[in-house]
Amino acid sequence: MYILNKIVQYKKEEVIRSQEETSLPKLEKSEYFKRTPYSLSDHLENSKTAGIISEYKRKSPSKPEINLTAKADEVMKAYADNGATAISCLTDEYFFGGGNRFLLEGREVVDIPILRKDFTVNEYQIIEAKSIGADAILLIAEVLTKEEIKSFTSTAQNLGLSVLLELHHENELDKIDLNVNVIGINNRDLRTFNVDFNHSKKMYEKLPSEITKISESGISDPNVVKELMDVGFKGFLIGENFMKTDDPGKACGNFIKEVIA
Repeated sequence: MYILNKIVQYKKEEVIRSQEETSLPKLEKSEYFKRTPYSLSDHLENSKTAGIISEYKRKSPSKPEINLTAKADEVMKAYADNGATAISCLTDEYFFGGGNRFLLEGREVVDIPILRKDFTVNEYQIIEAKSIGADAILLIAEVLTKEEIKSFTSTAQNLGLSVLLELHHENELDKIDLNVNVIGINNRDLRTFNVDFNHSKKMYEKLPSEITKISESGISDPNVVKELMDVGFKGFLIGENFMKTDDPGKACGNFIKEVIA
């Protein structure tokens, strides 16, 4: 858990700097504040392409060079053109090489939901997400209290944004706010970094039936997606498996074809 704690601490300090550089009134003047966001849960529930959420991810703390050259707008457009139901865009710069600019570039070229993939620790970030054209935000139960999840969910939905709540362990189940739009089960144990897809299967049974559910992390086999679809999952967040290739969009398209064949 050391790296997650390190990221969260850095993020809290980063948000303070961001607030000093760009005020809330300035964020609210963005053209995207007038835009009606797409519903992430609606797109997943009605997807005919396996609910694949393709991620634009350049690097991570454990893999510093997943793909540092692929252009955000080109990759995201290719994802959409090849059947992705939604897109996840890393905006954390220090640890993941992301940035708000990448999401902005993607927003210009796709008309499907974009999830702002970041470590939300402050309401400011939610307003910032709206200002850069995001449709959804990520809340990680591991690093937030139940009260913070409730408050952040309310703020996001008042802005028209969807909320993806990510869970890692059963002891986080009591943090679930029934107002969240999507629940994601992370298959990777953040303490050992081992991936276990049975974790998603076991957790599924304990989740509220009325909330859309997705499986995240370590997915590279279309057969795993088929198995998890049979369980009831409506979406699958996949990043590295596509981004490590020379053509992420084509890799995404080929993956979807295998799943729905």
